Amino acid sequence: MDRPLSGVRVIGLEQYMAGPYCTLMLADAGAEVIKIERPGTGDPRRSMPPFAEKDGHKKGAGFMGYNRNKKSLALNIHDPEGKDVFRKLCATADVVVENLRPGSMTKLGLGNADMRAANPRLIWGIISGFGRMPGYTGPYSDRPSFDIVAEGMSGMMNLVGHSDKPPGWTIYGLADILSGTMAAQGIMQALYMRERTGEGQLVDSAMFDNMLALNEQMISYYSVAGEIGERGKPKNYYPRGAFQASDGWVALHCPDNILWGRLADAMGHPDLKEDARTATGPARAQHIPMIDEIIGTYLGEKTRDEAVAALNAAGVPCGPVNRADDVFSDPHVAARKMLIDIDDPKVGSYKFARTTPHMSAAPEPPTVPAPNLGQHTHELLSELGYTDNDVDTLADKGVVGLS
Repeated sequence: MDRPLSGVRVIGLEQYMAGPYCTLMLADAGAEVIKIERPGTGDPRRSMPPFAEKDGHKKGAGFMGYNRNKKSLALNIHDPEGKDVFRKLCATADVVVENLRPGSMTKLGLGNADMRAANPRLIWGIISGFGRMPGYTGPYSDRPSFDIVAEGMSGMMNLVGHSDKPPGWTIYGLADILSGTMAAQGIMQALYMRERTGEGQLVDSAMFDNMLALNEQMISYYSVAGEIGERGKPKNYYPRGAFQASDGWVALHCPDNILWGRLADAMGHPDLKEDARTATGPARAQHIPMIDEIIGTYLGEKTRDEAVAALNAAGVPCGPVNRADDVFSDPHVAARKMLIDIDDPKVGSYKFARTTPHMSAAPEPPTVPAPNLGQHTHELLSELGYTDNDVDTLADKGVVGLS
């Protein structure tokens, strides 16, 4: 049985995280993904620690995680002959995903407009900091960006952390992963549209846009109520956060009075449901130290597992604050098959996170290890009509790289 995108050819002009995660999702869905890399060096994440090492071979963990199920074509797209190879490859492709410096492919004459003029069915996905689609560019569109810039400018950082500390950040690369995910979603929508129209299109995924969309609550609260959120100062509900048990932390949230009532009963304080200081969300938000003390006393008498079991039995959604080792030993993670084994012939077998969602009528994603630099150069150029001598000559000139 085929995966949903079997038969779709994707070219990845990608590096670091956002582009590679987008094409990882497409590859796990069954697409053939051809990763274009600079001869000699490749994706910078190949050389970023930590490394998997065995018998003198090593691979960057981040590269291994985001580039499985792909083919590597080492190609110098700045060279005239390299440009010819790229044009021929685009003529065979369904999708191109690009997250290089804004405008760099257009300057080379290899951008969206150039390639789609030759192949009107081509779908071109651009991932950037601030957006590149004509008609939707703004004063920041030519800027480079990293994930933390998008977190800051979208208002996200202003809401992360505590009021007496500087603005915080979420997790490393969140804006990249989200933007790659949204680009993949847009590409799949474009593939569906192409079935009806026969035409490709540009898909524009911007880190700033995606983080702003994710921060919808900030937008709606300010639009409707004029509220500007403050770090660590909830106004409309409490408790929410990580609370300490005797041997670890428990994450819980009571967004309404029903769940608060269940928590109050579970803690042996049914009176808190009627107490004016704790009867409503806004009131509880004004009496956080009092509530923290009560919850702390209750949880401090229990282990993390005991607390989670008791509160879930009482109908209060909560869970442990896990570390990486907890996740690896979690039976639910195993039942959901969320950690997949990738067996690399050079550096050994390691576990990586499965992409989602699960699908009832499709087999599990493939588990081909991340490619060596230029591993598929010869194979792919042969498909384009280049002879063995042609490939060797291009390699001697530095136009392509061979594994």
